[in-house]
Amino acid sequence: MGTSVPARDTSGTGEAGSSVRSPDATGYDETGRSGRRGAPVPPRPGHSPALSTGIPRAAARTGAFAICQAAVIAGFGLLITGPAREFWPMTAEDTAVEALEGARTTTLDTASTIASALGDTATVVGLTLLACLALVLVPRLPRWREAVFLAAGVSLQSMIFVLITASVDRTRPDVERMDDSPPTSSYTSGHTGAATALYAGLAVLVLSRVRAPWRKPLAALLLLLPLLVGLARLYRGMHHPTDVAGGLANGALSLLVVGRAVLPGHSWVGRLPADAMDIAVAAAEERPGPAQKQVTVIVNPTVTDEATQEQLRLVLAQHGYRDTPFVATTAEDTGGGQTAEALRAGTELIVVCGGDGTVRAVADALAGTGVPLVLVPSGTGNLLARHLHLPLGPAEALAAGLTGEPRALDLGRIEGDGFPAVHFTAMAGAGLDARMLEETSDRAKSVLGWPAYVLAGAKGLRTPRMRLTVRLDGGPELRRTARMVLLANIGTVQAGAAPVPAAKPDDGLLDLAVFDPRGAGGWLRAAGVLLRAKRRGAGGADVTGTGDGGPVEFHTFRRAELAFARPQPREIDGDPVGPGLRLTAEVRPGALTVMLPARER
Repeated sequence: MGTSVPARDTSGTGEAGSSVRSPDATGYDETGRSGRRGAPVPPRPGHSPALSTGIPRAAARTGAFAICQAAVIAGFGLLITGPAREFWPMTAEDTAVEALEGARTTTLDTASTIASALGDTATVVGLTLLACLALVLVPRLPRWREAVFLAAGVSLQSMIFVLITASVDRTRPDVERMDDSPPTSSYTSGHTGAATALYAGLAVLVLSRVRAPWRKPLAALLLLLPLLVGLARLYRGMHHPTDVAGGLANGALSLLVVGRAVLPGHSWVGRLPADAMDIAVAAAEERPGPAQKQVTVIVNPTVTDEATQEQLRLVLAQHGYRDTPFVATTAEDTGGGQTAEALRAGTELIVVCGGDGTVRAVADALAGTGVPLVLVPSGTGNLLARHLHLPLGPAEALAAGLTGEPRALDLGRIEGDGFPAVHFTAMAGAGLDARMLEETSDRAKSVLGWPAYVLAGAKGLRTPRMRLTVRLDGGPELRRTARMVLLANIGTVQAGAAPVPAAKPDDGLLDLAVFDPRGAGGWLRAAGVLLRAKRRGAGGADVTGTGDGGPVEFHTFRRAELAFARPQPREIDGDPVGPGLRLTAEVRPGALTVMLPARER
């Protein structure tokens, strides 16, 4: 039935050739400036001076502007508590606060409690954390810059608030205060500053990233919240009007400084020097090396923005690949046709920039050709790149591939009723996982990201089990019931989960996992089996110890024939291929050549 997975030596055999930094006659350091007295400071492959100039400059500017911000706000506080305290409008502040005290009612007390709570520490920290997680996990492409903008804006406001309260000693208004007075100066209003950084920051992201017609009303509501927080703090006798004004200024300036540092389109980091390409080309021309191959980049434009493509062009130029063609995939042709055309034109190296579906289509066209592939992960799954421990940053992944060594990996070849034979790089399957992919709408994926699959999978648990027969390598038929079956070339998926722990892409075998848990306890037992198998690198047939009836069992094979009693949803590398009654899969050992760093060999 099953064949045990042979032991393999996976230790590294050496360092990547790019790790030795030989002198570079260009004389450029990593910030793109020439070294003193012509002393060469070579840029590292993958870290073009054109790609790395912005970070130190942005950090320096952010620090300098933050210091100026703190000085201005603190100076204003010293002014209103010192020379200007006898002048209007400072002389009218106590009167204004006393008027609000006299206007208190039960209804307004309740409303002010709610508004003030929007700016307290627990609320701001919790909402900031949730917003940042949503920005990273929900969109198809994680919004790292936007998450950093929001978190850093709130944090910078808090740090400057602490500095200012230590510099400006101001007592709170002489009225009945409705909240406990913290041991800090009344100037500035920390609640107002934190609310401004959080809610105004969210308003900026809504206006810049949302295209729906409701974006302006939502942004207006978000901008109103800091004003309501400030008014509530005045009403509750906690601050003077100028304290609230200082908090608004602190929050707004923090967003301005951080936004200029990290937001796309305005970023000091993202702004490349005007001569970025010249710098990269000069570095490549002076670096000795073998003759460069003809390269084509297959790029999925839905998951790879223009800024990322520009970075990839700079990395290619730095390594001597100037004017490399970028060919975009389409909804009708997800990469296979573009790859075949590039091969006919004489391309000697293919770079694929996209998610699992794009990688599968390109690998299908490359199968058996010997033309090497460089993986540049840009989707949400990136299963093959994750399994191979490649960098997930596009520029870093491209540099690692261009300076790496070719390694032969297996492919799975699969066919079934209703679709022609194709290759897969990661996993194919039938049952629950395919139903989950099939029932997740594009709208749900765009709104929720990968959690949309979890919701669809929970709904799929109510569907009946499937009955199937399995024949491995011409052996006897195995009759099973299952929630899902996986045919795997690799074992791990997102977050380090390993549904098929023994699967490896270079062992000349494919792996079969049959999942048949019953109830919540069965799923827990299945999770335990997977954890134990992952720890000991289990392989071969039936790690549960029983041939049937366990929550999950594993087999290895070279050819597998699966027949279902009723049509079942099926998927290949995350793409649904429609329901059917059968799947036939076989391994093609070493059919795909991938460029990997030497340390991965």
